[in-house]
Amino acid sequence: MYKRTAEGLRLLLVHPGGPFWAKKDASAWSIPKGEYGDGEDALTVARREFAEELGHAPQAKAPAEPWPLGELVQPGRKVVTAWALEGDLDVGTVTSNTFEIEWPPKSGRRQAFPEVDRAEWFTPEEARTRILPGQEPFIDRLLERLA
Repeated sequence: MYKRTAEGLRLLLVHPGGPFWAKKDASAWSIPKGEYGDGEDALTVARREFAEELGHAPQAKAPAEPWPLGELVQPGRKVVTAWALEGDLDVGTVTSNTFEIEWPPKSGRRQAFPEVDRAEWFTPEEARTRILPGQEPFIDRLLERLA
């Protein structure tokens, strides 16, 4: 999601929850995303994952459909398909779904953590320093489309 403000363009990124990411900031943020399986519509899954990770369905600024930013293969070989949508979201109201892991490791105890612990709006320049390196080309594609 992106928005235009009096101060310029802003891009929405999310910070992953859980103990592994707790103290990481640079190159740790992501676009809201999730996995989809064979036979699932990628855009439908993207809307669902956005709602699960942020607690809100993506709402366009005006009646508009998201436009594709294409696919990127991440360093771990995961394929991410993304769309851009102009909209707005109060990041102070973000509530994420949770996941469980054994924590601390080898303790035998399972703890729940939010999938996303926060979301923020960044300038494109700030977003480049925060986003996972494998997703940075999505910023370039967005800026090219908006130019």
